[in-house]
This record gives sequence, C-alpha cells and structure tokens, in this order.
Amino acid sequence: MPMKYRARSRRSWAEPFKIKMVEPLEMTTREQRESAIDEAGYNTFLLKSDEVYIDLLTDSGTNAMSDRQWAGMMSGDEAYAGSRNFYRLEQTVRDYYGFKHLIPTHQGRGAEHILSQLLITPGTVVPGNMYFTTTRAHQELAGGTFIDIICDQAHDPAGDHPFKGNVDQEKLKKVIEEYGADRIPYMCLHTTVNMAGGQPVSMQNIRETTEMCHARGIPVYLDATRAVENAYFIKKREPGFEDKSLAEILKEICSYTDGCTMSGKKDCLVNIGGFLALNDDDLAERAKNLVVLYEGLHTYGGMAGRDMEAMAQGIEESVSYDHMHARIGQVEYLGELLSDNGIPIVTPVGGHGVFVDARAFLPHVPANQFPAQSLAAALYVDSGVRGMERGAVSAGRDPTTGENRIAKLELVRLTLPRRVYTQAHMDVTAESIVELHHKREKIHGLKFTYEPKLLRFFQARFEPVDSQRVLDD
Repeated sequence: MPMKYRARSRRSWAEPFKIKMVEPLEMTTREQRESAIDEAGYNTFLLKSDEVYIDLLTDSGTNAMSDRQWAGMMSGDEAYAGSRNFYRLEQTVRDYYGFKHLIPTHQGRGAEHILSQLLITPGTVVPGNMYFTTTRAHQELAGGTFIDIICDQAHDPAGDHPFKGNVDQEKLKKVIEEYGADRIPYMCLHTTVNMAGGQPVSMQNIRETTEMCHARGIPVYLDATRAVENAYFIKKREPGFEDKSLAEILKEICSYTDGCTMSGKKDCLVNIGGFLALNDDDLAERAKNLVVLYEGLHTYGGMAGRDMEAMAQGIEESVSYDHMHARIGQVEYLGELLSDNGIPIVTPVGGHGVFVDARAFLPHVPANQFPAQSLAAALYVDSGVRGMERGAVSAGRDPTTGENRIAKLELVRLTLPRRVYTQAHMDVTAESIVELHHKREKIHGLKFTYEPKLLRFFQARFEPVDSQRVLDD
C-alpha cells in the first residue's frame, strides 16, 4: 500500500553539509536476513553490521565526524601524562558546559561507574527522571536503589506534553520525606530522557528541581549526554528562550547542577569517549584517584589524545543551530512519515530517534512475549533496517524479587546517527514499518532461550513462541 505524504506547512530544508566520502552498504535478501536474525537469536544487538542495511540501533558512537574533527585527530598528542589535547578538552568543557573539573573516561558508563562508586553506599536511594539501563545498573551494583520520579505524562505515548522528561515535583518531595535527605546521595537528572522517547526537560523544571534538592543538601548530577538536543527543544518550546543561542541555553542548564556524566558518543559527535565533570574540588580529587584505577591517568582517562581533540571540536560544532536543526529535523521527518500513515509512535517526536509503540502496534502479542523485541526482529527481516527494543527486555528483573519489571512503555527505538543517513533512507525505513503494520498479525512473539544476569537486552537470545519465524510470508 502506498504511503501518504502530507503537504508540509513549511519550506523544505537541506543538511548543512556536503558529502565527500561514502561507505558502501550491504544489500541482503529476505532469505539472508531470516537466516541472520535466527543466528542472532532474534536480538538485533547480535547481528553483524555487514548484515544490516540501515542501522538505527543507536546514535552512540555512530556519528559521522567532520573534516575539522578528522584534521584535529592528526594533531593528537599521545603523551601518557599531560596531553595538550586534554587541556583543550578541559577548557572546551568549561566554556560550553561550565563545570570546573574534567575527568575523561572511555565512554559515558565509565563516568557513571566512578560517580556511583564515589557517592552511593548500600541502602541509599537515587531519584531520577526515568531510569537509563547502564546508569541504574551502576547505581544498583554500588548498593543503591533507583526511584523513578518522572512526570506521569512520560508514560503516555500519544500525549502531546512538550516536556515529558520533566521531574514530578510532588514525587521528588515524597521521596525526600520518606527516605530523608541523608539517604539520598544525589539526584540523577537526564536531559533528554532516552527511555521516554528522547523527551526533553524544561528549564523551569530544571530550576525548580535543583532548588528543591539543594535546599535539602542533595546534589544534582546531570546526564548531559544529549543536553544540547534538550537545549534545542527549550529554544523551540519554552517561552523566553527563543532568542537565546543553544550555547547559552546549554550553559544555563548546567549552571543549576553540580556536575555531569557525559557519553561523548552522542552530542559531542565522536565515535568513542566520555567524561565526568564536577565543581566540587574534593570530589574531583577523589574522582581522579578512581579514574587512574579504572580507566587511565587523569589526563587521558580512557581516551587517546586524538579522541580528546575530536571531542573538543565536536562540542563546538554541536551547539550550532544549523547542525541541531537538521539533526532533529531529520528525526521529525521520519516521525511525520510514520504518524501520517497511522503508525503509533511516541509524541511529540523526541530528539535522537522515533519510538514506535509496539504494544499498540502488536496488540495480539502479549507482554510476556516481548512485543518490542518481536517488532524489531520483524523490521530487520522485512527490510534490513536495525532498530532496538526499549521495553520489558530492557527493563530487566527486579534485583530483590527476581521478577520481570513491568515496562510502562513497550517501544522500538529507531535511533538516527548524526550526519550519516539521507532523507531517502528515512523513506525506506518508513515504508517498511508501514508495510509491517498492514500485515502485523503475521508477526509472532518471542521467548527467552538465553538470559544474561545484567543488562540482558545486549546479549539475550530468543526464539519465536508459536511459529518457525518471527515474521510469516
């Protein structure tokens, strides 16, 4: 069935770059894809990249770097101690994020680990605006318990709230009253909120949240992985910020918090690297001690000098309005194609990807047969497009009871790498999903054949419940 194309109320735009190098993509047959997904245990994480046509698994480290970033890599100073690239990155983080101390790590989860080891002790609780998988895992391994205090609108996929990532102030207040400030080592504030569909937090909510925490002596640490994307949404949606630059908005977001963890593989436009940024002198000194133990010397952490140089340049490029307008515009383009054709997605469309509501897409697949995992596998079989599950499989099991956590959102995430694909790739992706929706009754549920203890969505394996295939002909 042909797709619907709605007349746009605004003029088209084009990417603010031109292509000077291409990477050929592997074209596969339906038979090859069926064999590949079966070999991968119906887990798109276990597919080989050569088996994938359009890879929307993640935007983490899959970005295309600019000519200036590649040029910067040639000036990498690979000294074991005191690399000049570290000092440039440190100054760039101070300039754009405003934090005093920089502790480089191999990627974001290295920063999450160090922060958790520094602050969390057994029996403490960490409130936050929805969990992220690796963040919660580090918090739990350190002996803490994560408590979700995101606003209720975040759990309504079809709602139109402009800031679904907001912290619910009453929920935060209740957690503080119930556990006491002494049992809360910090609050974790995500910008944007990945698991809610890339949804942003308003500046007003950031300000109110940090004021409540600081008044009770609770520090607030930002997950700044996609904070520039969050800044873009504030500029577009929150009154009073329309005339401010993304750099100004980003700096204000960070100014209310005490530090941040960062996966530079997203906003910072690099393929590897991250950092922990702090304002507290004593805490930073302790963090430097730990980074030497777990990552590397405090002037390189887990990164080569060339990677730190590419990240510094990427930070400067990330706050360009033209870049971010094109980046989020492409996400919105895919979202519009899907919603115009009746595909249930999380709305408003978030910053880094389009999230398909698998529960609404596959009402015949029960929750215990993992609709999102099934839909992601079927999408790959149909077209070679790789997305990923964000639902019951990602939610994991409760560490106390061992029971599967009930996922309020059962989503397939179609994550767009930055500066990688064209609008034509988005058309192909949308056409496949629309076609699957027309024959959705042919998609079958899955069951575990192997389940890792931690972060099971990365390595779990499945098989179809009542068919030889996840997608019938």
